[in-house]
Amino acid sequence: MTQRPTARDRMLTSAIALFRERGIDATSFADVIERAEAPRGSIYHHFPGGKTQLAEEATRTAGALMETLIESSLARGGPSETLARLIGVFRRQLLDSDFQSGCPVAAGALESGDFAAAREIAGEAFTACEDAIAAALTRRGVPPARADSLATTAVTAIEGALLVARAQRSVRALDRVGAELTGMIASAVDEAER
Repeated sequence: MTQRPTARDRMLTSAIALFRERGIDATSFADVIERAEAPRGSIYHHFPGGKTQLAEEATRTAGALMETLIESSLARGGPSETLARLIGVFRRQLLDSDFQSGCPVAAGALESGDFAAAREIAGEAFTACEDAIAAALTRRGVPPARADSLATTAVTAIEGALLVARAQRSVRALDRVGAELTGMIASAVDEAER
């Protein structure tokens, strides 16, 4: 039997979704409470550090979810298949949200001022994703420096494609980046295995 999410969990999930759509600055506590269907006063109980704490925890949680998605996919298949799955997830989310929903970690990366810690947490999350992809490539014989470079290219290309896709209201950029990345990664693995 699965446990029902707590009010805190619902607020965190709601914050992640709203930050993806609007950014941290443009999201209010009232928005988070409304989407989470949580009691009004409970947000300060669960996030006594205010919106700064909420932004940090939401970014950390989103980063952990991304890393888990990547690592679980890598455990079932190769790096090319994992990138294709990741792009597929983002593609569906873009289409389902009418191009409103971007990367859950990117919202933190784009903030400054009061939310500088969220930006640092986003940086750590992106690094963890790069490291997971690089480790998978290295296990398949790709030299470490090349694996690191390919992993950074993959993460940054996907993030850039998400921005372009939202701006153009089209998944064309994401599809093109996906095709190039999966081909490039497959080629590097094939070369290493020869």
